[in-house]
Amino acid sequence: MSSIPSARTGRAAAGGTPSVRPARDAKSRGDPASVGFLLENSPFFLMNRTVGAYGLAMERALRAVGADIPRWRVLMLAHERGPLSVGDIAENAVLKLSTATKVVQRLRDEGLVRLQRRNGDARVTDVAATAAGERVVRVVREIASRLYQSAFRDIGPSDIEHLNRILAMVQLNLHASR
Repeated sequence: MSSIPSARTGRAAAGGTPSVRPARDAKSRGDPASVGFLLENSPFFLMNRTVGAYGLAMERALRAVGADIPRWRVLMLAHERGPLSVGDIAENAVLKLSTATKVVQRLRDEGLVRLQRRNGDARVTDVAATAAGERVVRVVREIASRLYQSAFRDIGPSDIEHLNRILAMVQLNLHASR
């Protein structure tokens, strides 16, 4: 017989010994191994839904100006941190290297970024925004700002700082666990 605890009773399914008490704090309730775990208690589930909702809203807004999220990410990185290697863009934009390469090539063909071999290491291609790319960045940042203002309208600056700190810590922990 199974000894897996029942989510409803907290007792072993075979009617055996009582299981561990249901988690009472948020950290424990968010752990998929805890008794009584529900998706709505999972920070990863909530983050995924939030990123998904943001992605859908941003895609709609960007489509109106002929852009998309991968192009927005690459162009913003080239604008803020360029010149930057295609590999660094892929890592920071959370894109596969092949996808980042295709996006960079499309942006180059449209005159929004320029590519050049890195001095001292011809194997590396650096990407930087052009003047036309900078103009597109300004337009897209306005679109992104409206979405940001809507998403965070009831959230104070200190809460945003706290959220950013927590997300950065989670990201570091995930990178360290690789």
